[in-house]
Amino acid sequence: MLDRFQQRLADYAPNLFYALIIFIVGYIVIRLIVKFLKTVFSRSHIEETGWSFLVSLIRAVLYVILAVMILSQLQVPMSSIIATLGTAGLAIGLALKESLSNVAGGFIIMFTRPFKSGDYVEIKGSQGIVSRITILYTKLLTMDNKCIMIPNGAVASSIITNYTQEELRRLELTFNISYADDFHAAEEAIANVVAANSFALDKPDAPFIRVCEHSANSVKLLLRVWVKSENYWELRYALLADVKDAFDRENIEIPYNQLDVHLDKN
Repeated sequence: MLDRFQQRLADYAPNLFYALIIFIVGYIVIRLIVKFLKTVFSRSHIEETGWSFLVSLIRAVLYVILAVMILSQLQVPMSSIIATLGTAGLAIGLALKESLSNVAGGFIIMFTRPFKSGDYVEIKGSQGIVSRITILYTKLLTMDNKCIMIPNGAVASSIITNYTQEELRRLELTFNISYADDFHAAEEAIANVVAANSFALDKPDAPFIRVCEHSANSVKLLLRVWVKSENYWELRYALLADVKDAFDRENIEIPYNQLDVHLDKN
């Protein structure tokens, strides 16, 4: 029996030797590939969360391929192993359907970059600052510091409004004045307020101030002015307050909704 064992070991030794060579070479190649991918992705504009997950996934796939090659060299029957892996993969895929959808959405976000950490966005009716982008969820922080976690599958398939992606934004405000007041004087008052604010820009277009509507109770004046995205809210609040002060100084009335009733004495 010992002789038979030695004989079988001698017959099997080349396969063991070649399997060991495949393992060593494959291990080195996988490490080189992973190192190369990390170098490439670290120099890209892709979020680290996304590319690190992708590198880990590629590493796992490569090790599975290496294991199959080694088992094949050792003459292990592969049909049953492949069938088992296929069945397990199908079961896992069905169980993690929603999670896999979020993973796919995460990769879409990482590579298309519709927004990045620090951007102020609106996604599916929720607004906030992008705090973190993971492979499964996008985390938003609202202005009152509430945390909103949106699945990446929903993010990738929804309309995304990015308010801070561009360097400049155009601020639009509407001011109401009474029909009894001089709208030219109101336009001049608004223009002086805009000119006095350093956040208001005259490029790419000069500030635009015009009558835009004759409503039931007031004349509406439209203001359009360019501003750097980071100064948008500061300029908006400043103009609302300063225009009110300017109207008060010029005795320009900001009317409220009212209803005139005429009584027929007959």
